Amino acid sequence: MDTLLVEIRAGEGGNDAKLLVEQQLTIYTRYAKRKGLELELVDVQPGAATVRVRGRGAAEAFAREAGGHRWQRVPPTERRGRVHSSTVTVAVLREPRPHEVRLDPADLKFERYRASGPGGQHRNTTDSAVRVTHLPTGLQATAETKSQHRNRELALAVLRARVQAEQERTQRVQRDHARKTQVGTGMRADKVRTVAEQRGRVENHLNGRRIALRSYLRGDLDGLL
Repeated sequence: MDTLLVEIRAGEGGNDAKLLVEQQLTIYTRYAKRKGLELELVDVQPGAATVRVRGRGAAEAFAREAGGHRWQRVPPTERRGRVHSSTVTVAVLREPRPHEVRLDPADLKFERYRASGPGGQHRNTTDSAVRVTHLPTGLQATAETKSQHRNRELALAVLRARVQAEQERTQRVQRDHARKTQVGTGMRADKVRTVAEQRGRVENHLNGRRIALRSYLRGDLDGLL
């Protein structure tokens, strides 16, 4: 069974890019359901979201999602009807098992905090959110479900994936491996996909395939792959 961590972050586009993180998260939630995959929300912050995807075929289903996703649309906050281009970046990380990436407890700093701020329908108000910091690298991970015990488990899982990605990046500097390669620069020109709302279509730049926007918003991504 595959277990992945999918990270969605706002790139270029200011507030609209942050809104599109929520939109992309909704699309992936629907996509995972269509594929019979389990999707668990790990963390949502303004302009960033992390989910855990589990199930047979998860790696294949999300194999081509990493990279920049450009949206061309009239943002909800645009008063003059002008089309904007905004970008969200997606990183797809394989979640390593605990024995694959060992984290020394002495190198970990755990903090509890209260989740706050915008997060739409996915925001949980809780006093048990958890942040864990890997002191040797400064890498952090957070989780904000309703269970403190679950948050600790999820935050550690995300941290292992990030530590592993950083180790691979260090070992393969020339290839700039894993997460940093996947998300690209976040610039509009660095993209794997364009969502053109006014034209009602979505284009995958890796293979030239296109699908209708209405299908994409329903989470029906198969035609792009």
